[in-house]
Amino acid sequence: MSYSDDPKLRRQLLRDKQNAKIAGVCSGIANYFNIEAWLVRIIVVTAVIFGHGFVIILYIAAWMILDEKPLTDAQGKTEHKPIGLKTKVYEAGEPPRRAFHEIDHEFRELESRLQAMERYVTSNAYQVDRELKNL
Repeated sequence: MSYSDDPKLRRQLLRDKQNAKIAGVCSGIANYFNIEAWLVRIIVVTAVIFGHGFVIILYIAAWMILDEKPLTDAQGKTEHKPIGLKTKVYEAGEPPRRAFHEIDHEFRELESRLQAMERYVTSNAYQVDRELKNL
């Protein structure tokens, strides 16, 4: 179990020097939001290009302010990050068929919730509740 997987530990924004390219700020942000570091790096580079230097100042400030992620856990063991364990479709580079099935499943869940809300709003119970609130 890695440092960020333990639900008892409070999530903290820390620099990840182990996966760093420059100072570990982008990889720390990626760990905090549970996304790929390359995606954060692309966003930062794009922001630097269009941000007129403001993003560079923010990056340097984060470099100075953020603490480093510890390399060992509480028992003194070195932490091991599970290799290849991804939870979201956009993180893993999965085959399109699997990605489609996951998106389709999420869509069907949302559709069923929407149908349940529509049934309630068009029911007599909703009208009664609404009239009681207007009293």
